[in-house]
Amino acid sequence: MQNEALIRMAIFFGIFILMATWEVISPRRILTTSKPKRWIANIGIVILNTFLVRMVLNLAPVGTAIFASEQGWGILNLVERSQWVLIPVAIISLDFVIYLQHIMFHAIPLLWRLHMVHHTDLDFDVTTGARFHPIEILLSTFIKMGAVLLIGASPVSVFTFEALLNGTSMFNHGNVRIPKSIDRGLRWFIVTPDMHRVHHSIYKEETNSNFGFNLPWWDRLMGTYTPVPREGHTGMTIGLSQYRNPDQLSLLGILTLPFVGVVGPYPLNRGDQLK
Repeated sequence: MQNEALIRMAIFFGIFILMATWEVISPRRILTTSKPKRWIANIGIVILNTFLVRMVLNLAPVGTAIFASEQGWGILNLVERSQWVLIPVAIISLDFVIYLQHIMFHAIPLLWRLHMVHHTDLDFDVTTGARFHPIEILLSTFIKMGAVLLIGASPVSVFTFEALLNGTSMFNHGNVRIPKSIDRGLRWFIVTPDMHRVHHSIYKEETNSNFGFNLPWWDRLMGTYTPVPREGHTGMTIGLSQYRNPDQLSLLGILTLPFVGVVGPYPLNRGDQLK
C-alpha cells in the first residue's frame, strides 16, 4: 500500500494512452465538437481532482480499510474465510454501492447539479470518464469510506476496486468500435462503451438507465438496463438538452455550473420527459 499512488498513476496513464490510441485507430463515432477544447476542460478537472483528493483525503479509502481491519469493524472482518473469497465479495459489494450512489446523484436535484458536469460533455470519449466535479469526487470518497467501514473491506480489496473503477471508467467511456458479437458477450461481465454510452443520451429515459460503471449485473437485476439507444450509437445525441453551447463548457464553466446552471427535466423524481 506504500506505493498506492504510484501504482494507480501508472494504471491511469497506461489505460488512458491505450484507449486514446484505440480511439484514433478505430473510433465509434465522429466527434461533434473541438477535441482540444474539450480535453483542456476534461483533463484540467482531472488534475484539479487529483490534487484536491490527495491534499484533502490522501489515501482515504485504503486508510479507512486499514483502520477498520485493525479495529475489527465491518461485516467481512467478522467472517472467518479465506481472502480469496473475501476480496471478490468486498469488490462486488463496493461496486453495488457505487451503482446505488450513481442513482442517488440522478435522483436528488441538489446532487444532480454536481453530476450534470459529467453529462454536459457534448462528445463521449476516454476523457469523459474522469469529468466529475471536485465536490462530487469528495462526496463519493466519503461514501466509499462509509461503505468500507460497513463492509469491512480489506486494504487490498479497496485498492483493487479503486484501480478497477478508474480503469473501467476510462474503458467504458471510450469512443472505440467493438464488434457487436464481442460486445454482446463482454457486457455480461463488464460495462462496455456501447452499453454505457446510452447513459449519456440526451433523452431522459436513456440518461436514467445503465448506471453501472464496472459490473453490468446491477442494471439487469434492478430493471435499469437499456440495451441500445433509440437513435442508434452513431445517430444519438450526447449530452443534456439545456447545454448545447460548447462555449459554456470551458473548465471554468463546468466548475461553476452546479451553482448557476439549470437542472432541467433529468432528475429521476421529475415526471416530465424529453421527447
